[in-house]
Amino acid sequence: MISTLKDAWKIPDLRRKITITLALLFIYRLGAFIPVPFIDTAQLAQLVNSGGIFGLFNIISGGNFGNFTIFAMSITPYINASIIMNLLAFAVPALERLQKEGEEGRKKLAQYTRFLTIILALIQALGMSLSFGDLLIEKSGFTIFVVVLTITAGTAFLMYLGEQITENGIGNGISLIIFVSIISRIPEGVYGMYKYVTVGTLSIISLLIFIIFIVVVVFAVVAVQEGQRKIPVQYAKRVVGRKMYGGQSTHIPMRVNMAGVIPIIFASSLTLFPATLASFFPTSDFANWVSTYFAWGTWMTNIIYIVLIIAFTYFYTAVTFNPYDIAENIKKQGGYVPGIRPGKPTVEYFTRIMNRLTLFGGVFLAVIAVIPIFVGNFMGVNLQFGGTSLLIIVGVALETVKQIESEMMMRHHQGFLKS
Repeated sequence: MISTLKDAWKIPDLRRKITITLALLFIYRLGAFIPVPFIDTAQLAQLVNSGGIFGLFNIISGGNFGNFTIFAMSITPYINASIIMNLLAFAVPALERLQKEGEEGRKKLAQYTRFLTIILALIQALGMSLSFGDLLIEKSGFTIFVVVLTITAGTAFLMYLGEQITENGIGNGISLIIFVSIISRIPEGVYGMYKYVTVGTLSIISLLIFIIFIVVVVFAVVAVQEGQRKIPVQYAKRVVGRKMYGGQSTHIPMRVNMAGVIPIIFASSLTLFPATLASFFPTSDFANWVSTYFAWGTWMTNIIYIVLIIAFTYFYTAVTFNPYDIAENIKKQGGYVPGIRPGKPTVEYFTRIMNRLTLFGGVFLAVIAVIPIFVGNFMGVNLQFGGTSLLIIVGVALETVKQIESEMMMRHHQGFLKS
């Protein structure tokens, strides 16, 4: 493993990408020490420690929300903007055409997503500033303007960092930012478990069971994320000039969970949407209704969360895997799936397998996401966000390792996971 890492570091291009990624993530973490002015952080800390939506905000933001730094809103507005643009691309013909125009179309969609992110960030920042008026040391038009401008600029800068990591570094920038935010909270979580044990809330046996549960979940997540269904493909022989091509057998790997951790990130953002709206009007009847039925961890939000995870798993898989295009490419190259006729029967075969794999992958993600909530309630400790955090950590780590692996394989080096 150490020799492989040395080999990876010896590749100039890969070393440059890793260095850029680490440097940009370091800049992001520096933002955790730049507070927004005019905020009473002591009162905000009490609000965050009460749990619920603000606890999840704090976890996703890596503690930036609890300290109300320039990255207090984290990358949530960008995630919401991406969801909206992906959905609109299916409903608006003009956006659908842009999706099919290749690189130029994707650049235009990315630009629209950036504009929408700024709009959503401004709305959310203004709502937070007005609804958390008691947290302002001095409530005036100027202080509200400064707070809104600061945290909106922080979100825009985070969006820029994420895009730079994706383009010039290793892995998906937005996922890595969320990944770093979550793991930065691990020491505090470990200390919290230690306090549970010392005060007697959590017994040693329960702690050991909890640790075993985490290990089992990690193994299960890795197994499902790495699981594949290999579809055999046979290519017929053909003569081109004086040479004969084809005749070989290969396979198409279809991952059990093609969507990765994206459904978890999207679903958690949408599940929090009612509570986010309610936080803008803390004393209204709507806020009381939401806090009763849509608080994080209640049966209502658990059901919504499960449905959204499965729905987004299907949605994202449909975006990334097109059975018709794959079947057409195989047909054009003179290939076929043994026992399946080329054309429409092949498309139906791929679609049937994809739907079955996606259903299993979506249900698995949903189960892993909500089980810690019930385990935490049973053990009497706060594990409401444990499943979501664990899935994101493991999923992003696997995806990043795979990208490093592919970078090394392209340069004829041993893989990242080889010894």
